[in-house]
Amino acid sequence: MHSACSIEPAGELHGSFAAQIAAQDDKSYGHDAGVATRPNLPVVLAKSHGKRQNPKTMSRKHSHDPHGSASPSGNAPVVESPHEIPSEHRRGLLPEKYFRWRSGEITRLEAFCDVVFGFALTLLVVSLEVPRNYAELMAAMRGFVPFAVCFAQLVLIWRGHYIFSRRYGLEDGYTVFLNVVLLFVVLFYVYPLKFVFTMLFLQLTGALPASALNLAQASVVMRIYAIGFAAVFLLFLFMYLHAYKLRNELGLSPVEVLETRNAVQENILFVLIATLSFFVALRSPAWSGWMYALIGPVMSVHGFSEGK
Repeated sequence: MHSACSIEPAGELHGSFAAQIAAQDDKSYGHDAGVATRPNLPVVLAKSHGKRQNPKTMSRKHSHDPHGSASPSGNAPVVESPHEIPSEHRRGLLPEKYFRWRSGEITRLEAFCDVVFGFALTLLVVSLEVPRNYAELMAAMRGFVPFAVCFAQLVLIWRGHYIFSRRYGLEDGYTVFLNVVLLFVVLFYVYPLKFVFTMLFLQLTGALPASALNLAQASVVMRIYAIGFAAVFLLFLFMYLHAYKLRNELGLSPVEVLETRNAVQENILFVLIATLSFFVALRSPAWSGWMYALIGPVMSVHGFSEGK
């Protein structure tokens, strides 16, 4: 037997330490009569089971238990708090301060929507070929400003869709239908969006040929753009109206109900501005584009009136 001041060999010290760890594991998993000192793995899994997706917002075909289930060790059923943070979010890193995100892990619907948005962004690429001379390079560079504007608009639409999906976690048939229609509209919206801002940039730089568009053609282009703009936010309007109708099932707090109602009103204003631009384009295509400059002041007045 070694004295208190002796130094054990590295192998013996490692074996002694491993034996202590094994003994502690045996106690934690019920091999010893003592009280477990480590959390039971099945209980942890049972607690995290209900965080993956909000069962109240899924299709009726799903049968997830919203209150968890009894653990195999015989403990009491795990009941989740109505304001519990989803497992994918860490404390101190809440996405929204006054709105609890009810969606859990990324669903197949969200993944599919992200793929389509990514494909729409690739359609905005200035050129698929590398410029072969200086003239082609300058032509490609002139297309980067319209590309940046279009890219920003599509990212804003994607972010609005992302926020809605994370907030409510809805996956019922009606929500899926609205999402599919939104993706169709976004793909339709890409080319008119790119064409409008390319023509606008060429006009501002004085590079637009006089024969590029006549008055009638410009009117048609601006009306197509207005239809696409209105359709996108009309679909968002239907989504938020649907979430507002399900406010009790979703367990929205009073602040979250107010935020949902504000989102409904904002999307109505977007649709009205696009409608105004559509009718102005019938007589003055140039002025119809300036109607979208009303978005900033109108949203500011609306936010001030609602106390934002």
